[in-house]
Amino acid sequence: MKAFRRFMVRALLAGILSFLIVPFLIPFNSSGTLTAAQAAPGAEFVKLNGLDVRVERTPYSGDCGCNAPLIVLMHGFGASTFSWRHVQEPFSQLGEVIAYDRPAFGYTERKSTWAGPNPYGFEGNFLILDDLIAKYGSGRKVVLVGHSAGGQIAAEYTRLNPAKVSALILVDAAILTTGGGPSGFDWFYALPQMQKLGPILVSSIATSGDDLLRKSYYDKAKLTQDVYDGYHQPLKIKGWEQAFWFFSTAPRDNKLKENLGSLTLPTLIITGKYDAVVPAKDAPVLHKLIPNSTLEIIAKTTHLPQEEQPGLFMKAVTKHWIDLVK
Repeated sequence: MKAFRRFMVRALLAGILSFLIVPFLIPFNSSGTLTAAQAAPGAEFVKLNGLDVRVERTPYSGDCGCNAPLIVLMHGFGASTFSWRHVQEPFSQLGEVIAYDRPAFGYTERKSTWAGPNPYGFEGNFLILDDLIAKYGSGRKVVLVGHSAGGQIAAEYTRLNPAKVSALILVDAAILTTGGGPSGFDWFYALPQMQKLGPILVSSIATSGDDLLRKSYYDKAKLTQDVYDGYHQPLKIKGWEQAFWFFSTAPRDNKLKENLGSLTLPTLIITGKYDAVVPAKDAPVLHKLIPNSTLEIIAKTTHLPQEEQPGLFMKAVTKHWIDLVK
C-alpha cells in the first residue's frame, strides 16, 4: 500500500510538472497568414471601443419621407456579416442598415492585449454597441437584429440600455439555451500555461465549425462551396486562434434569463422550424416570457433562416415592421 501511495504521489507530481513545463515546449503557429485588410480587400473598418471593427453599411432605400431607423445586424457564433448577405439589401428598404463583425469573428481587429473591459466579453461588446449607436443612430429609432449568440447580446444590451433601443428582432436567439464552458475557471484560464495551450485547443473549430454549419441548414443542397468559403475566409487571418481563445474564456455573466419580463419594447421572435442548434421549442417560451413580443416560425429551415429562406424571413419582418417601429 505504501508503495502504491508513493507511486501515486510521484505520478501526481510528474503530471503537475508536465503541466507547468510542457506547454512552453509545444510550438504553435497560427494557420492564418493574412492581415484583415488582405483577407477582406475593400472592407470598411470603423473605430468602435478602440477596435477597428469591420462594418457593412447599406443606405436607406425606401421612400417613407421620414428619419429612417437604424437597423443593426448582429451575427451569431462563428459567423460574420456574411450571414446577413441575402437580407441586408431588403432590410435597407426599411431603414439604414449596419452589419458588423463581433470581436473574435469576421475581420474585426483581434487584440491580444487591452486596457479596461475584455473586448471579447459582454461588456466589451456592449461598449461597441454604445459607440455604434452614438455614431450612427443619434436622433432616430434603433432596431437591433440579433441571430443566435448575437441575439443574446442584443437582448441583454437592450435590457441594460432600454432608452437606446426602440425594437428587437431575435432570430433563433441563444437565450434559454446557450453555449460556453462552465464559469468559475477564470483563474485557471489565466494561467500562462493555459494561455499557451488555449489557442491550440480551440484551433479545431476550423473543421468542427463545418459540422455546426451543416446542422444549421435544412436543405444541404443550399450549402454550397461558396457558403463554406464565406465562413472559412476569416480563418485566414493570422492569430485567429488566439482571439478565439480569448473569446472562449471571456466573461459572459448576465441576468437576462431571469429578467426577460423587463423587455417591454416591441420584439419580434423568429425561429427556423427545425432548429436543433438553438432548439425551436425555445422560441414559443421566449414569446411567453417577453411581454410585447410576436412569434414567427420559418418553414423548411433550421438555424439560419436569414440565409436559407431569406424571402420568407423578410416577409415575416415586414409583416410586423410597422408595429415594431410605430
